Amino acid sequence: MTGTADACEAARVQWLPMIAAIAAISAVGIAIGLGMPLLSIILETRGHSASMIGLNTAIAGIASIAAAPMATPLATRFGVAWTMLAMIVTGALAFVGFYFAPAFWMWFPLRAALHLSLTVLFILSEFWISASAPPHRRGLVLGIYATVLSLGFAAGPWLFSRLGSSGFMPFGVTVALVALAAIPIIAARKESPPIHTDGETKTGFLRYIWLVPTATAAVLVFGAVETGGFALFPVYGNRIGYSEADAALLLTMIGLGNVMMQIPIGMISDKVSDRRYLLLLCASVGLVGTAFMPLFAQNWHLMAGLLFLWGGVVAALYTVGLAHLGSQLSGHELASANAAFVLCYGIGMVIGPQAVGIGMDLFGPPGFGWSLAVFFGGYMVLSIGRLLIRSTR
Repeated sequence: MTGTADACEAARVQWLPMIAAIAAISAVGIAIGLGMPLLSIILETRGHSASMIGLNTAIAGIASIAAAPMATPLATRFGVAWTMLAMIVTGALAFVGFYFAPAFWMWFPLRAALHLSLTVLFILSEFWISASAPPHRRGLVLGIYATVLSLGFAAGPWLFSRLGSSGFMPFGVTVALVALAAIPIIAARKESPPIHTDGETKTGFLRYIWLVPTATAAVLVFGAVETGGFALFPVYGNRIGYSEADAALLLTMIGLGNVMMQIPIGMISDKVSDRRYLLLLCASVGLVGTAFMPLFAQNWHLMAGLLFLWGGVVAALYTVGLAHLGSQLSGHELASANAAFVLCYGIGMVIGPQAVGIGMDLFGPPGFGWSLAVFFGGYMVLSIGRLLIRSTR
């Protein structure tokens, strides 16, 4: 009886910290979804080239790479909840700083501080959710987590379309929304889980990139496409004739596709025997979608429908890749592989905006889709190669 009571109590009391973690994730989604197009449009109106905008955006990936090994030591020393609260304050101050920074060079340290704090929030939120979720409800909790994150990404561009890029209002609204995420974290601070290091070396941390390459390459491609696409799609939309608001709403369609399709694709992934085939299919849809973008560009509604489907399927590179990782590893190996997974996402964030920006500078608006197609095509080659190698064993 005691064991049953303890199990019921554990399942009941863990919902508050999970809400706190999910609230923090929603802040990450909104800040990225609104911040990327907002900052890109401001730089565009100031006359900076697409490649320079991409260079500044790529700092986000470098910051994410730096944050991956920092998250655990910070949480070990100060606690998960207090570290998350510190990151919320840091991110809010950095975001406001963009409004007051007149020189372009100032945007580089501000971008680094913003995305370092967002990445630590992202990592610790996932840890908190995993540690708090009852085993029999883990799928439900992770589904809610993924949906809320996607809603944040979708809400960001929608807010941008309503607020525009002029004045302090878009900055102030974003900071206010992020600050609201601190309330449930403060309420649940006494229930934040302890975090322990296992003394693993950096070499051991990095080797998981190569241990499950189909998964880690999937998140690298997703990081590159998501960051490069979100950052430079407003510029691409402006150059092919869309208004600022219409381009922002198209970004919202990508986010809504992510919201609507992530759970169904995740359920499909549970039914297939080898998730690598599904990852290959997702990359194929991504490649075909980029090929159709120029054909649909003159019709906003066709473009919106395409981006809805494209965004939902491409986002599954992250969720299915993470599921594939979990199916191959467990225990401490899975924890280390998850850190490597985040690192690869950060690498993608570095190379994606630069590749897309250079592609647009060299080839004009078509360079946007061509640059994204290179990432999908490269991943398809890797996936087919891995499947062929496995089939010969």
